[in-house]
Amino acid sequence: MVVQVGAFEAKTHLSKLLERVRLGDRVVITHRGVPVAVLVPPGEVGRGQVAETIRKRDGLRSRTRAGSGSLRSLRLAGRRH
Repeated sequence: MVVQVGAFEAKTHLSKLLERVRLGDRVVITHRGVPVAVLVPPGEVGRGQVAETIRKRDGLRSRTRAGSGSLRSLRLAGRRH
């Protein structure tokens, strides 16, 4: 589950929030409604980085177009030159 709390509340209830994180929840800390930090269990750190990489890849795919040839035809053309 994802829990969103303000910075003041996070400071006041940090031990409770850490317990929720220990049990598997994610805590998003906001400052004036804008997310500034995320508390996650230690094993989830890598997953966030993978998700960000996938988002970047998908963004790149949406900005580029495939050529007219297949991969095989492009590879063969490269061998001829």
